[in-house]
Amino acid sequence: MKTFIILLVFLAVTTSSYSQDTGKIKIEELPEIIIKRAGKDFSVYLPGNSPDQMVKTVEEKFIAYDLGKDAEGAEEYLVIMKAKNGSLAATYDDKGKLVRVVEDFKNVKLPNQVIYSVYRTYPGWAIVNDKFLYTQEKGDVTKKQYNLKIKKDKDVIKLVVKPNGEIVKTSKPTSIK
Repeated sequence: MKTFIILLVFLAVTTSSYSQDTGKIKIEELPEIIIKRAGKDFSVYLPGNSPDQMVKTVEEKFIAYDLGKDAEGAEEYLVIMKAKNGSLAATYDDKGKLVRVVEDFKNVKLPNQVIYSVYRTYPGWAIVNDKFLYTQEKGDVTKKQYNLKIKKDKDVIKLVVKPNGEIVKTSKPTSIK
């Protein structure tokens, strides 16, 4: 009987330990975040999902920000949050509804898809400057792109790249003297 009970306990422990999933958690596109209800409308903010930690920190502070009584009586209310490498500016209407968000950050950590796409399309070139632009109006993302400057020898090309790695716009190479 003792052996049977010990065997049952052993089986229970081993089977429950195999039920743990040790795989990596994949970060997917997050749904929009409802910041605040303004009358019948909702303020909707879609985070940019940038891999850069500074951008994420500013976005989290923005989500946690409460207008409170600051916006009462104003036709429009502008909230600006700054970091050392950029800023987030949001406009609210007179009812406290989020109307527009503009994020502008320089020298951010680029998504892997962007890096891979640039180096695959332009082998031998180096990314020397980058800028992340994100614009949202009334809950719809209107612009989400990386403006990059790449260099090879004395030639420079400006690129506009979407977060999925799609190169949208390319300038002609210019020489640096």
